[in-house]
Amino acid sequence: QVKLVESGGGLGQAGGSLRLSCAASGGLFSDYAVGWFRQAPGKEREFVAGIAWRGVSTAYADSVKGRFTISRDNAKNTVYLQMNSLKSEDTAVYHCAARPAGAIVERVSGYEYWGQGTQVTVSS
Repeated sequence: QVKLVESGGGLGQAGGSLRLSCAASGGLFSDYAVGWFRQAPGKEREFVAGIAWRGVSTAYADSVKGRFTISRDNAKNTVYLQMNSLKSEDTAVYHCAARPAGAIVERVSGYEYWGQGTQVTVSS
């Protein structure tokens, strides 16, 4: 099984940047697709970005396209979410999640392994 730990969250400025990291252990990370999800208070957990096991295919929510970039370094067992042009609407707890078989899924129920999350707060 895979253990995931997020880091890199904190306070960002509107228009600024943050980079989140998702470090994995306990499995062959290169065989897993990884997704980033976020949840704001009172809202459902929503898909943000995903990357397939080979790192070629990516997917993004419309709300972050052109601003966020997902990437992975399988040698380091780490997936990154580069967040640029931050908006106050990006404020949420961000979780990374992993699933076997390699395909990107945009549903929460499609992922077996979840990190505890990291808080991102964007001030205007």
